[in-house]
Amino acid sequence: MKKVIKKIAFEDNFLSLAGNLSIAFFGFAGFALLARSFPVDAFGEYVLFVSSGTFIEMFRFGITNTAIIRYISGADATQRARFIGSNWLIGLIATIFIAIVLVVCQFLFAEPIKNAGYELFFKWYPLLAFLTLPFNNALVIMQADQKFGKILLIRIINSGGFFLVLATNFLFLKLTLLQLILAMLMVNAIASVICFIMGWDGFKFLPKATRETNKTLLDFGKYTTFTLIGTNLLRSADTLIISLSPMGPAAVALYSIPMKLTELQQIPLRSFAATAFPKMSKASMHNKIEEVKSVFYTYTSAITYLFIFISFVTFVFADFFVLVLGGPQYSGTDPITGVNTANIVRIFSIYGLLLPLDRMTGVGLDSINRPGKNLTKVIFMVIINVLGDLLAVFVFKSLPAVAFASIVFTFIGVAIGFYYLDKELELSFNEIFNSGIEFYKEMYQKIRKNFA
Repeated sequence: MKKVIKKIAFEDNFLSLAGNLSIAFFGFAGFALLARSFPVDAFGEYVLFVSSGTFIEMFRFGITNTAIIRYISGADATQRARFIGSNWLIGLIATIFIAIVLVVCQFLFAEPIKNAGYELFFKWYPLLAFLTLPFNNALVIMQADQKFGKILLIRIINSGGFFLVLATNFLFLKLTLLQLILAMLMVNAIASVICFIMGWDGFKFLPKATRETNKTLLDFGKYTTFTLIGTNLLRSADTLIISLSPMGPAAVALYSIPMKLTELQQIPLRSFAATAFPKMSKASMHNKIEEVKSVFYTYTSAITYLFIFISFVTFVFADFFVLVLGGPQYSGTDPITGVNTANIVRIFSIYGLLLPLDRMTGVGLDSINRPGKNLTKVIFMVIINVLGDLLAVFVFKSLPAVAFASIVFTFIGVAIGFYYLDKELELSFNEIFNSGIEFYKEMYQKIRKNFA
């Protein structure tokens, strides 16, 4: 029994899932504490800080993250050192550039930035960007090496540390929003210092960066950067457009509840994608096309069946989830906006059914070195999403309509992504669902055999 449990606990998919679950738990619980610690308007400012920071992160790390995972998955020691050095160099230059732009904008447009609720972001994100650089570099190297145990450890230190701050604040301290942001900076600094001291971030390889490896990462990154930015826009455009509408920060806070639940729903998806991408990339680099297809079928199908169950639970218990996450002030119909948050959650549960195939077609295109096709797919999705959001917010003045736009753009993304990947791999749509049935049959048989 102990041997079986140990084997499961150290399996890549389990460790990846555990890492994402830890982030989700701390994020979910911390989000609930924050929603109860501040008025709706102040909480909306925090949501803007986090969502804006996440968007910038996509630019900073989108340049190299996907590329570094692909290229060091099958590289020798010399090339590995050069790629990691280039990853550090490019990330550092991008961080300096972003910090300068934000500082200048804060100096020139301080009043409009403050009125829009972005003052905390423009003031403090430049410092946060430097503090998180070693931490994020370590995570991407660990993912490429499939060291999910170390990823779990660092994420617990980072996410768990900030959650302890939030819990202590809720119970005893009653800090201001600014003080909590400063605490966030400190926690991220601790995680980065640990990664630096342990050598996990690869800083020692910075001098080994070469023009060739810089170019290789940038050539791949010119597509994946905009793909990741576009992917983030699919999530953050809703918040941004709502914040600029007459509905304001209060509507942002209301919409953030179902958005947070959607993030929770995506935990298994991120976990499986994190393990699938290095495997598919390695197989592709060795021209093992059938192995690439096999991994794609298995992972896509397994997650799809899992999401059917998750979406059903989310739809049925939407009111309960809203109450747990946001508290009584977000339950029922909001008297000012007339929005029932639980109904938005139900719309997102339908949207969730499309996510596995959407994410895995993107992973598949990147793994076979077709990032340009993945970018094209995301561009179409972003255009449709932004147009849908503008209509929903300024014409219909409806938050549920914003959520419905998510279903439309994701369906189109699935169609485009599958079309491009099918042209490269000659896929069978039916095989996706058949592989899932076989996956769960084999998993059941293994469990039954091990515990027999």
